Order: sequence, then structure tokens, then C-alpha cells
Amino acid sequence: MLETRDLYVTYPGGARAVDGVNLRVGPGEIVALIGESGCGKSTLARALVGLVKPTSGQVLHQGAPLDPKRMKEHRRKVQLVLQDPGGALNPRQTVFDAVAEGPRLHGLSHDVAGSLAKAGLRPPEEYFRRYPHELSGGQQQRVVIAGALALNPSVIVADEPVASLDASVRGEILKLLLGLRDELGLSALVVSHDLGLAWNIADRVAVMYLGRIVETGTVEEVLLRPRHPYTKALLSVLPSSPERIVLSGEPPDPTRVPGGCRFHPRCPIRVDGCAVHDLPVLPADDSVACLEVVQ
Repeated sequence: MLETRDLYVTYPGGARAVDGVNLRVGPGEIVALIGESGCGKSTLARALVGLVKPTSGQVLHQGAPLDPKRMKEHRRKVQLVLQDPGGALNPRQTVFDAVAEGPRLHGLSHDVAGSLAKAGLRPPEEYFRRYPHELSGGQQQRVVIAGALALNPSVIVADEPVASLDASVRGEILKLLLGLRDELGLSALVVSHDLGLAWNIADRVAVMYLGRIVETGTVEEVLLRPRHPYTKALLSVLPSSPERIVLSGEPPDPTRVPGGCRFHPRCPIRVDGCAVHDLPVLPADDSVACLEVVQ
């Protein structure tokens, strides 16, 4: 449904926010894109919906390369759901107008009541005349999702969709996304730094570090049998982890990406070869370990 091929996004000054990423989201599939803040996840998400222009490489929807002349159509089919619903909603618009705005801009008929109901706001008519400040954070996020659903997309790109919500509400929004996948056949890329979110919602996981995907596989493979030291360090912060892995320092400056494996300056098991040999994207299986590639 959605794919990148050798995608690069380089900002002025040489910062390589997205650095040769190949990523796939299949029909009816939820993929979690996991990594620390500043690793390029949000830039990649915005490139997928056409809000950031790639430096090189391709974005494809249902196998067709993204055509700049048909960007409006692409943005209808691939909808972005932002982290902060309060910031995404116009405080002067009612819920009805917020949900109807997208279809109006695209010249489409709209079913505001149906979209709100699909997003779990029932009875929908009770919300028509409300303003964002009259809603809870979870209700605001449901309105944002309803606005995306009003355009009948095939893919949702959700950038930290529950990060600003209370813990008691997060599960409800994640359950909603799973329900939309099951009922409507929607595909989704969910961007997060939370591996627990990936475990609860995703079919596959892609782990991103310093602009590049370093490991990918099914949820069970990546979270139960991680192979990349960075993935292991991310997992070690979970309460169930027997050992905490503390990484030294901050991620390197994206304008000065280290040679070899870009994770080696912070890696707790690095050897001399790590500064010379780059790692391929590690599939989550037991065929080869990280150090076996380097050595």
C-alpha cells in the first residue's frame, strides 16, 4: 500500500534526516516505526504524505510512484494523524466543520456523522456543535482521526498518536486503530518511541537510528529476539527487561554521520571493525549476529 525505495531527505547544512530508507506497509498491515527523538521518524512520516520533498528516492502508493502533479489526490489517500490533537484542530471550528473540511477542500461529499461514529464518538450528533476546548484529549484525537476517515483513505500515517494523551486514554485510541484496520482494511504506519505501543498494535516493526532503518521484522521477532544492539538498548528500558543497557552520549550530529556502523560510537559491544564496516538492515532472525557481520 505504501513504500519507500532508497529514500533520502537531506536538509540545508547537510543534515541527513532520512538516509537511504526502504520501508513497506502492506494491505491491512500496521507497521510501527520506532526510534529515539531526532532519529528522522517524523521527517520520514511527512515525506510519505507529501509534506516533505525527498532529496532522492521514491515514495510509492499501491505500487505507483508519487507524482508531484497529483499530490492532492495522494494526500487524500494517505492521511497524516499528528501527535498533538489540540494543535491539529482549529479552535474556532466546530467538530462538524473540522471533520467536513477535508472533503470540502477535495470537492467530495461528506458523512460527518458516519466518520465520527467510526472514530468512536457516539452518538455523533452530540459532538457536531462542540469546539475543541470542550473536548477531552482523547475526544480531540478521535475528531482528528474522524477527519482523516472522512476522506476514505487507504493508509493512515500516525505520528506519535498517543504521546500527548493520559495513560488511561492511550489504550482506547490504540484499540480504535486496530478496529479500523479490522473493519475497514486500513493500513497504518504508526511512528513512536514506545516499544510497548509496538507490541500492542503492530504487525511488523522497523527500528530507526540516525536516519536509517537498522532492524526490521515481525513484532515477535524484533521484540523477543532483537539482534541489533540499538534495538536491545531500547528494549532494556521496559519493566520486564532483566538488564538495563545505558547508552553513552547523545545520537551523533546528522550532519556528521559516523563512518562504518553509525551506532558504533554509542554501542556497548563495539569492536574495531564497527568503525569501518557498515551493517545491512538486520532482519530479525537467528541466521547471523551483529558482530558476525562486522568481523
